[in-house]
Amino acid sequence: MQPNPTSSLPKPPRSYRWAVLILISLAMFGNYYIYDSVSPLADLLAQQLGFTDSNIGLLNAIYSIPNVFMVLIGGFIIDRLGTKRSTLLFAVLCLVGSGITASTGKLEVMAAGRLVFGLGAESLIVAVTTAIAKWFKGKELSFAFGINLTLARLGSFAALNSPSWAAKYYDNWQGPLLISIAFGVVCVVGAIMYWILEAKAERIYQIGEPGATDKVVWQDIFKFGKSYWYVVALCITFYSGIFPFQTFAVKFFMEAHGVSRETGGFLSSILTLFAMIATPLFGLMVDRIGKRALFMMVGSLLLVPVYLIMAYTNISLYVPMAMMGIAFSLIPGIMWPSVAYLVEQSKLGTAYGLMTMIQNIGLAGFNLLIGWANDFTQAGPDNPGGYALGMWFFSCLGFFGFLFAFLLRRNEMGPNAHGLETIRAG
Repeated sequence: MQPNPTSSLPKPPRSYRWAVLILISLAMFGNYYIYDSVSPLADLLAQQLGFTDSNIGLLNAIYSIPNVFMVLIGGFIIDRLGTKRSTLLFAVLCLVGSGITASTGKLEVMAAGRLVFGLGAESLIVAVTTAIAKWFKGKELSFAFGINLTLARLGSFAALNSPSWAAKYYDNWQGPLLISIAFGVVCVVGAIMYWILEAKAERIYQIGEPGATDKVVWQDIFKFGKSYWYVVALCITFYSGIFPFQTFAVKFFMEAHGVSRETGGFLSSILTLFAMIATPLFGLMVDRIGKRALFMMVGSLLLVPVYLIMAYTNISLYVPMAMMGIAFSLIPGIMWPSVAYLVEQSKLGTAYGLMTMIQNIGLAGFNLLIGWANDFTQAGPDNPGGYALGMWFFSCLGFFGFLFAFLLRRNEMGPNAHGLETIRAG
């Protein structure tokens, strides 16, 4: 066996590692901003470009379509190119996609831009996750992931609140999308700075090997038990009830409830705000208590009345959005780590890759379905009640999420349990 030439090198200092984390998180920050840049201007796309809700739904649906397939090849690209090159490649795709989207008001071109953006965005998340696992180990790893996700979600928060801090650019549909290009530049700059720091570190420090990427190995799929598939079913129903709603949320708040674009953007951003604050706290709570499926039942149940409250009552919108924020903080923070209890370590890449693939199928399908539903009922400022059909779809998704979480808990209380309900930290 040949000796490792880097084994005699010192490990990078803590400050260096955290600098790497901050810079690579900038790429995620820009990525998240671009994704959420469409929602606050949905009404402008309708008024100034004549887009239907089906057209608007397409802009976010088409983002998810390439990610069904990138799960199959993205991991291999990262393994072949390495984290530095992959991160920069996918960041550049995000920037190019944002530029194409903002370049013209033609639906076909804008959809193509979102498609290019989608090719880069989800794969960038995988590349960044892989890179973080390379730089952080042990107890620091979860905290590093938490910091990265918090910084990324700040991008979503900034995008959804852009009607407030960038109000002067909302005179037309193109202004906000031009701002998203600037955040695409931030994404690329973060990737370049990460490349520079890691290239330097490789010469003077001993750094870890890349973490495993989420690649699908089809043979492993047949070895997963009932509990895993219940989690997958919960994943598709939960995310299909959240993100397609976000696509139309600001437009819905404005047209059905008469709020300003600024208020609508802030209401929509409550999900992100709750997630940044509450997700780590819920994670600690569940680690101490256990009963993970039970908490996922509670989170899913919260979603059932949320959409009907918004559709049929005059209760302050802050109430249902806070309920949704709790669910959005609770379920993902439990659901994704739960897979590690249900699947062998060697098959986690396949398990997570498959979940991501199916999740994106749901996101694409429900963005299109809700857009169609709004058009079918002629939902708009002259017919705010037309939004009710879509809200019923979302409410049903909450019910089915509750059902799958219930079936998961029942299975995990039986003889084939994996410790999902019983294992507690410390």
